[in-house]
Amino acid sequence: MRVVRIFQDEDVRYGLADDTTITLISDEPFAAWETEGIVPLSQAQLLSPVIPTKIVCVGINYRDHAREMGHQIPKEPVLFLKPPTAINGPHGDIRIPESMNSVDYEGELAVVIGRRTHKVTPEAARAHVLGYLCANDVTARDLQKIDGQWTRAKGFDSFCPVGPWVETDIDPLDLKIETYLNGEQRQSARTSDMVFNPFELVSFVSGVMTLLPGDLVLTGTPSGIGPMRRGDVVEVRIEGVGSLINQVV
Repeated sequence: MRVVRIFQDEDVRYGLADDTTITLISDEPFAAWETEGIVPLSQAQLLSPVIPTKIVCVGINYRDHAREMGHQIPKEPVLFLKPPTAINGPHGDIRIPESMNSVDYEGELAVVIGRRTHKVTPEAARAHVLGYLCANDVTARDLQKIDGQWTRAKGFDSFCPVGPWVETDIDPLDLKIETYLNGEQRQSARTSDMVFNPFELVSFVSGVMTLLPGDLVLTGTPSGIGPMRRGDVVEVRIEGVGSLINQVV
């Protein structure tokens, strides 16, 4: 099942998408809902599939990316937050402030929380997940180096594109993840290369903070990160999930 959020008839609606149509539903996907009509997928304006109360990100979670950045393999997940105002949707513009000279793409698999999650085991975490989507952890690398931490560098408006939908029927443990810049492949890995798998991450995060329906856990990026320029088009593809495309402005 693919859960989408769209702008339809001057309103924002949730729906369930297949390859050609969207079946509108009466409520958020975390609650009980009924179906309420069908619209063509080709005519729908896709928005960010969820509006999280928080975006929990994980750094240095692929072994090759740790080597790329000159870091040791972490003994437990390294967490940081993006603000909800960083959320961006499919085909939304990634807006680079005028003063920035080095802004990178970071293609990632994101976990969408489906129900209240507090101190769950990795084994129990699967039942707390609604599904998965593509994400781009956009990072102002020059600011990251200046600050020595990650909040400002990763927190600008539009710096967290996600989408195109929430894929609910997939096992996230061994999926191909790729990032393309202007059609050229820049990142390619498998989620099986993660240091901590998605269920271990949800468990770990839930021991620190309570996760709520719609919250996101970004699971880290593989090697191959690099800069984007104004006018570039960046695409994150994840096997079985979909393709997230955004333009840099």
